[in-house]
Amino acid sequence: MSTIALIGSGLIGGTVARLTVAAGHNVVLSNRRGPGSLTALVAELGPRARAATPAEAAAAGDIVVVTIPLHAYRTVPVEPLRGKVVIDTNNYYPQRDGRIAELDAETTTTSELLQAHLPESRVVKAMNNIFHVHLGNLSRPTGHPERSALAIAGDDPDAKKTVEAFLDSLGYDALDAGPLAEGWRFQRDTTAYSEPYFGTGHSLTATAQGAAPGPGQPVTADTLRPLLAAAKRYRDM
Repeated sequence: MSTIALIGSGLIGGTVARLTVAAGHNVVLSNRRGPGSLTALVAELGPRARAATPAEAAAAGDIVVVTIPLHAYRTVPVEPLRGKVVIDTNNYYPQRDGRIAELDAETTTTSELLQAHLPESRVVKAMNNIFHVHLGNLSRPTGHPERSALAIAGDDPDAKKTVEAFLDSLGYDALDAGPLAEGWRFQRDTTAYSEPYFGTGHSLTATAQGAAPGPGQPVTADTLRPLLAAAKRYRDM
């Protein structure tokens, strides 16, 4: 049993928290609005959950999940995360985050930005390429024929093993996409981003326009691997 801390407790964060508690871990939730705003979610999750400030959550977590809008990544506390494994779920949406020159020029990636902000932490990119509804729905036990895989990227092999074990406890296989610099392979608008998990008759675009997302479909490592290989940079699209 581990303590998983969340910096950000929105759609992805709330889903991760539910899966985390179901897997038998403790969870510490935080967001920018303060612990009082998380009362209902903590009550739903039960005695394994509590709310805190982002700094308190960062200090408490064995693994810390950063799941906030990318434009706020510099607000992530640095000192309490030294030496820790940090899972980054961020994606770059210019309409929300404003223009970030390095990402537009593709001289870095979202998770490399967070790693630069947290130089003594071990950042692993994960859980950014699946819609929150499907993340909650597609969890399956080890060995299940409909077990799905999620891509991960990171520079520290031990940190990736830690994240792989955590994802396994949540009901997912991990597919190693390489170092953080390769995290672009499952960023928004690539072949591995969200759409594979939607299933026939559903799409991310339709969902954004108000359609129901559907329950999702399993995506195995064998399905995901060629999608990562086929990914194109924005400049090549």
